[in-house]
Amino acid sequence: MNKLFAVLLTLISVTVAHAQDDRAENSGGGVRITGRIVDSVSHQPLPYASVTLYKHKDPKAAGGVMTNNKGTFSLDGLMPGNYALIIEIIGYAPHTIEPILVEKKPVSLGDIRVGKKAVDLQAVTVTAPRGLVENKIDKMVYNVEKDVTSLGGVATDVLKKVPMVSVDVDGNVDIMGNGNILFLINGRPSTIFGNNLADALQAIPASQIKSIEVITSPGAKYDAEGTGGIINIVLKDNKLNGINGNLSLTGGSRLQNGSFNLNAKHGNFGMNAFFSGNAQLPSTTRNSSTRRSSDTTGTDVLSQDGSSRFHRNGFESGLGFEWTPDKRNTFNANIGYDNFGNHNQGSVQQDEQKFLPGANTPGYHLPSLVRSTSQFRGTSVDWNLRYKRTFAQEDQELDLSVDGSEGHNSSSYRQAQSQPNGDSTFGGSQGSSAGHDREVNFRLDYVQPFGDKVRLETGGRVQLRQIASTSPVYTFDPAKADYPYDSSQSNALTYNRHVYAGYASLSFPLFNYLDIKGGLRYERTETDAGFSKAPNTVIPGYNTFAPTILLSHTFKNDQLLKVGYARRIQRPNYRWLNPYINASDPKNLQGGNPFLQPEIADNFNLSYSKSFDKGSAINVELFYRRSSHDIQPFIQYYPSFTLGDSVYTDVSVSRPMNVGAENNTGVNIYGSVPLGKKLNLRSNVSVFDRYITTGTLGGKAVNSFNYRINLNASYQLSSTFVLEFFGNFNSARNEVQGRYPSFTTYNLAARKQFWNKKASIAFTTTNPFSFYVNQATEVTGSNFTLNSLRRVPFQSFGLNFTYKFGKLEFKKDKEENKEPNQPDIAP
Repeated sequence: MNKLFAVLLTLISVTVAHAQDDRAENSGGGVRITGRIVDSVSHQPLPYASVTLYKHKDPKAAGGVMTNNKGTFSLDGLMPGNYALIIEIIGYAPHTIEPILVEKKPVSLGDIRVGKKAVDLQAVTVTAPRGLVENKIDKMVYNVEKDVTSLGGVATDVLKKVPMVSVDVDGNVDIMGNGNILFLINGRPSTIFGNNLADALQAIPASQIKSIEVITSPGAKYDAEGTGGIINIVLKDNKLNGINGNLSLTGGSRLQNGSFNLNAKHGNFGMNAFFSGNAQLPSTTRNSSTRRSSDTTGTDVLSQDGSSRFHRNGFESGLGFEWTPDKRNTFNANIGYDNFGNHNQGSVQQDEQKFLPGANTPGYHLPSLVRSTSQFRGTSVDWNLRYKRTFAQEDQELDLSVDGSEGHNSSSYRQAQSQPNGDSTFGGSQGSSAGHDREVNFRLDYVQPFGDKVRLETGGRVQLRQIASTSPVYTFDPAKADYPYDSSQSNALTYNRHVYAGYASLSFPLFNYLDIKGGLRYERTETDAGFSKAPNTVIPGYNTFAPTILLSHTFKNDQLLKVGYARRIQRPNYRWLNPYINASDPKNLQGGNPFLQPEIADNFNLSYSKSFDKGSAINVELFYRRSSHDIQPFIQYYPSFTLGDSVYTDVSVSRPMNVGAENNTGVNIYGSVPLGKKLNLRSNVSVFDRYITTGTLGGKAVNSFNYRINLNASYQLSSTFVLEFFGNFNSARNEVQGRYPSFTTYNLAARKQFWNKKASIAFTTTNPFSFYVNQATEVTGSNFTLNSLRRVPFQSFGLNFTYKFGKLEFKKDKEENKEPNQPDIAP
């Protein structure tokens, strides 16, 4: 912490010095020119545009600035005369306004509309792609359409390459070491993520994704859920007049998917539709483990060695509409359907040995064979209705929306224990689960500007969520060689959670130097749960106050400094709270904890970003995060464990627990640099120290130094042929009860465009020289140790074909039909 505060103090000192320089340079007199740069189609402000002023017939620039995060600019200290203004921004065509007559009074240019660069697509125009990574004032944006090696992949493959984000071999996602993330689709929650996050991300093809937004310090407008931050997956759409679409098909050794997108817009009405499907082909994971446990009767050694064969598939579709009857009112409606599932089948040879105190040879050993199958299927219907109203006063707007999600899921399992040769079954169980997850959100957001530089944002949200499921279990009866119903292990639950939230935030400049945005969000959580195994469980309601503040300053030469703070919450979900014990694996039981408290996190970050000439860029973010009531899985060993009428011997039971407090301090560095005209390198490095205190659980504090690094290289052989490489390494990490493994993955890709760049074919491969990724884990408890090895198949080869079609037209604004010398300025 002392090092972090020293760095903060140094940067603040540098900031103050820059401020003094800026004030010294702007202390002169003269006339001022002001304006705001906006997109000619969406009318959204464009931050970080370059604005350069030239005096008539003078090749030397008379002044220049960058637009701020609201798209506005101000040029001060000008002498009377005729001037020309040139506006430049990546992805947009250069725009010139002349002549501008400056006399004695300030000149306000109002909104200046600039159009995007255009390329040919079947004799019509489309916008040029943006850069791969955009660092905006409140988020990092990864533009998936620019990514070659993710072609033919899924959302999980894309997330691996997003700055500050890490994905392990099982599809678990974290932001700078924190896996408690609020996932959104197009800015809205979905029950698709509540069923099985890894499966949900595998069900979204990369070809369907427009961009991924990472928000590490969300403002008061955002839900306070997710101590790690927010990841928003933005699906493709279109804002231009005309009809267009694309088709993408991928075949491979491990993954197969396809998607179709269609967009249409005419005048003030637009629509979009899509359909996509995916499959992960069957693959076999090898598993082995040894658990040593001890008590007063001696030492037990459980050895397991087996394999499981897994595959998954799914599809999704959606339809959206947008109607703008006039320039002040916009209506949106969207509906989507998701369907995904998986199937797993495996067998394990296990040997249980008992060593009496002081003995070197086992007193007995019990070999057996455990065979199991499981399957899951989830569906979700998501819908959204939205109305947005703008007013005559610039930036004043009202946003009303209601969105909902209706999810249904079903799962089943079957496991049997027998002699090692598969004969004489002596134990086992089977069960199923069916449930629904319904969520509705009502939102109101309002923005009221006060002058040109002060904005008040306020609003509220009501979330109503209802979950119910039934899970009958049948245990094997050796006497009857059948599976009768077992009421002691069967389970049912109802779970209703209501969240009532309100917020207010104010943004304003300080001394014409700092841009400040501070806010406070209040959330009231009410939970009513009915657990069949704990019918009298009462979950108290609780209040959450989540303050946020963001200070930023834009320096000359495309430099941005930000300091932020946000309080976040991680509410225990119904699976964590349900006290039901899952005995589908008779030696490794799992259950919930109805006494969990919500995890609270205070997140601090300091970031600096700069863009250089010729396309280079760097972003450095220092962060400190403290989580109290940290929620982690906790394993306990039992020589015998009673569950209903059954007694399980030599078992481990895993439950989520509030383990204490977790402190993470570190730095994340992202950089991009072009080497010549053909080669471009991008890299992201994350280094952080994790310190966990175990609180009431006892034991020593846990310390872990963690680092992640990835490298992306692209080489443009020609205007239509590109090669890419992506490599990623995650170090091992220490948690409360053990050490979890490091892993390395890498991708190679090549893409060739043809048919006038309307079509492309791409080859991709993952870990081509190694079939497995080995995951060795060490877990320790008060009276046991567990060493396990998983060999996960990760090698894949794939071929992708993409075709773009359609007709796009820019709708000309009325002010474009003006006299040749009239400035292109909105009234």
